Amino acid sequence: MAGKVVLITGASRGIGAAVARRLASEGARLALVGLEPDELKKVAEDCGPEAGWWEADVTDTDSLRTAVEAVMEKYGRIDVVVANAGIAAPGFSRSMDPAVWERVLDVDLYGVWRTVHVTLPHLLESKGYLLLVSSLAAVVHIPGLASYNVAKAGVEAMGNSLRAELKHLGVDVGVAHLTFVDTDMVRGVDEHPVFGKVRTGVPLVSRVYPLELAVDKFDQGIRKRSRVVHVPGWIGPLKMFRALMPHLVELGARFNVPKADRAALADIEARGAAASSRASGVGGLADTEKAAQR
Repeated sequence: MAGKVVLITGASRGIGAAVARRLASEGARLALVGLEPDELKKVAEDCGPEAGWWEADVTDTDSLRTAVEAVMEKYGRIDVVVANAGIAAPGFSRSMDPAVWERVLDVDLYGVWRTVHVTLPHLLESKGYLLLVSSLAAVVHIPGLASYNVAKAGVEAMGNSLRAELKHLGVDVGVAHLTFVDTDMVRGVDEHPVFGKVRTGVPLVSRVYPLELAVDKFDQGIRKRSRVVHVPGWIGPLKMFRALMPHLVELGARFNVPKADRAALADIEARGAAASSRASGVGGLADTEKAAQR
């Protein structure tokens, strides 16, 4: 990684920040993109004097393009792009705030596409590597996270399509699938009075894995230009049983969703749909607040 320019979106906290610090320790030059300038500055300082940070919103193409142009002006090239920015908003589709449901897709799916769109010309020049952050949610569609499931399934499909489209041009494309990792976003989901209990009741996703495991897997995947990154490794074999997953989820849902559905309606009645459906994690909250200001 020595001397490579790595652009990471959603780099102010969580996986983005932690991966940035690891790659910087290996000699990479980090271009950090996100919504929280104070946090981005701290991460950049941890990444050393060669690192830079740019405030940009992945839901705003012009904002993102301006940041990428500034990265090119500073470094002259981009070798790796990690499309990591994302939020999650728990809620059952029939009752959650529709604006929040759609906002998750705007950040997690269209935000990834916008990142690809504005950085791809530079990756073509460098014959670089593009890593799109999907999720186990692309494979196992647990209730209460429908918008997140849809977005991450779309990211996986995007990555698979781009891999075939770009291989002959020298750009390698990877897709990362993660289960729940110890980050602000995951803690935000778990703190929800209804949907934290829903997650912990589903065997495949009940465990939260340490952030360091994700950093190790991302580091290996980026250095090897891997087509897939699995956090943890058992997600790879699980993909072979995709056809069974909806049936297993539906079977489990019979026991916990009716009660959770009633609890969700009660929570909305008490706090309002917007508060009950609010995007989780500090990064998600910053994104929601920024959207409200526009």
